[in-house]
Amino acid sequence: MTMDHAELTTEQVLRRDIPWETYMTTKLITGTGLQLLRRYDKKAENYKAQLLDDDGPSYIRVFVSILRDIFKEETVEYVLALIDEMLTANPKRARLFHDKSLASEDTYEPFLRLLWKGNWFIQEKSCKILSLLVSARPKVHDGFTTNGETSDSKKKVTTIDDVLKGLVEWLCAQLKKPYHPSRGIPTAINCLATLLREPLVRSSFVQVDGVKLLVPLISPASTQQSMQLLYETCLCVWLLSYYEPALEYLATSRALPRLVEVVKGSTKEKVVRVVVLTVRNLLHKGNFGAQMVDLGLPQIVQSLKAQAWSDEDLLEALNQLEEGLKDNIKKLSSFDKYKQEVLLGHLDWSPMHKDPIFWRENITTFEENDFQILRVLITILDTANDPRTLAVACFDLSQFIQHHPAGRVIVTDLKAKDRVMKLMNHENGEVTKNALLCIQRLFLGAKYASFLQV
Repeated sequence: MTMDHAELTTEQVLRRDIPWETYMTTKLITGTGLQLLRRYDKKAENYKAQLLDDDGPSYIRVFVSILRDIFKEETVEYVLALIDEMLTANPKRARLFHDKSLASEDTYEPFLRLLWKGNWFIQEKSCKILSLLVSARPKVHDGFTTNGETSDSKKKVTTIDDVLKGLVEWLCAQLKKPYHPSRGIPTAINCLATLLREPLVRSSFVQVDGVKLLVPLISPASTQQSMQLLYETCLCVWLLSYYEPALEYLATSRALPRLVEVVKGSTKEKVVRVVVLTVRNLLHKGNFGAQMVDLGLPQIVQSLKAQAWSDEDLLEALNQLEEGLKDNIKKLSSFDKYKQEVLLGHLDWSPMHKDPIFWRENITTFEENDFQILRVLITILDTANDPRTLAVACFDLSQFIQHHPAGRVIVTDLKAKDRVMKLMNHENGEVTKNALLCIQRLFLGAKYASFLQV
C-alpha cells in the first residue's frame, strides 16, 4: 500500500471531479442515479441535509450500487468519502441504510468486501461506516437480523453475523500487525469500543484470543493522542468485564497490574473513572480481589478518594471499591494477610508474627514463587525506614530460620546475613534486639532456639 493513499483525507478526496455521465453511458449507473448524484454532489452541507431528510434511502441505494458495481479506486474512495461526510455530520443517518425500502439491497456487502480489498483509506472508511451501520440496525427480539432480505432464496445475503465476524477479524489483524503505522491500532480500538457492546462481538473477540491483544495497550499515557487510545482501550476492557468467558483471559494476563498502574498515575478523570468501574466489576470475580490487595489497591483507592473529582459515579464507585476490598481482606487466610503486610512493606506486631502455630502451618507456603515473600522480607531490611517494620522483619526471619528445615541455608543463600548485621548497630533498641536474635539463630541453629525466644 502506498503511503499517499494512507494519508488521504475525506476533504482531499471530495475535491475530485467524478465523471458520473460516463458511468451512465456505460450503464454502470442508471438515469435516476445520475439525476440524484447531480442534485447532491458538490452542494452545500445544509442543502445535502435537506435532500437526505426528504429522500435519504434513495441516496443510500445509489451509493451502495456504485460501491457494488464500480471498481475504479478513485470513485470508490469518493463515494466512501461522501458516506463518511454524511455520517460524521449526523451519525443517526446510519439508520437510513436499514430503511424498509432497501430490504432487497445487500447494503453490508460492499463495505465488508472493501474492508480487505482496498488501500488504507478505503479500509479505514469501510470499517468506520460498518461499525456505525451495525450500531444503528433495528434490534430484533431474538438478537438476529439480516439486512437485505430477499425473496430469492438462492441469493447469498450478508447477515449481521457475517459482518460482525468479518469486522472482528479485521480489527484483530490491525492489533497484531497494523496496516497503517500510526492509525491502524487507534482505528481498531475506536471501533471495538463501540462494537464490544454487541454480545456476538464479545464472543467472537474472545474466541480469536483478542483479549491479549488489548493488554499491551493498557499503559500510562503522556500525549493527548495516547490518552484517547488508553481511554478507549480501557473502555473495551470495561465492556469485556461484563462477559464471563473474557474473565479468565483477563485473569491470566497482565491486565489487572496494568490497570492498577494506569489508575495510580492518571490525572484524567475519564480514564480513572473507566478503570475504577472495571476494577469494581472484577472485584468479586475469581481471584481478582486477592490480586487487587496484592497490588496495593486499597492504598491507591484511599489516595484517589482524597482527590477532587467532579463525577458522582466515580466517587460512588470508589466507595464501593473501598468497601469491597475491606471485605476481601477480612476473608483472606492468615497467610494471605501476612503476605499483604509484607508486600505493602508496613509490618507491625500483629498476633500472627509471634504465633508458633502460624509458622508451623504456613512454613512451606513461604516456598511459593521461589521464596517470593521471604525475598521481599529481606529487601525490607534495606529499604524500610520505620523501626517497627525493621524489628518485625528481623523477628520474622528468625522465625523462618527456626521453623523451616533448611531455614539457615536458604536465608544465608539469599544474602540476608550482612543486612541483619548492619541493623545490630541501629539506634532503635527494638531493632537491635531482634537483629541480634536473628543473627544468633543464623549462627547457632534451631537447637538453641528455646533459649533465645523473645
